[in-house]
Amino acid sequence: MFMVAVTYAASVDLVDRFGPAHGDWPKQLISQRLLLAAGRQIPLTGGVYLASEMSTEDLSRLLATDPHVLNGVAAHSVVGFTPLLVAAGLEDLKDQ
Repeated sequence: MFMVAVTYAASVDLVDRFGPAHGDWPKQLISQRLLLAAGRQIPLTGGVYLASEMSTEDLSRLLATDPHVLNGVAAHSVVGFTPLLVAAGLEDLKDQ
């Protein structure tokens, strides 16, 4: 499993120009369970994704399709991890 930190490389106003395309991107990946969660950082300097288990190469290819990356307004930083402890109801994350 991976935690992906997204860092904006441009002003929020410029990032927001790509909002509609970017908004559809995580929704599609979540429906395919490639991403398990997506949200904004607080304060709004980027976002965070929780990605399911896959090869680092597959994750790199997937993240390269992010409209924010394609338009040069964001970059990703990836941390791989193995969930050992989870809250009740999230036990299936340990299988990722």
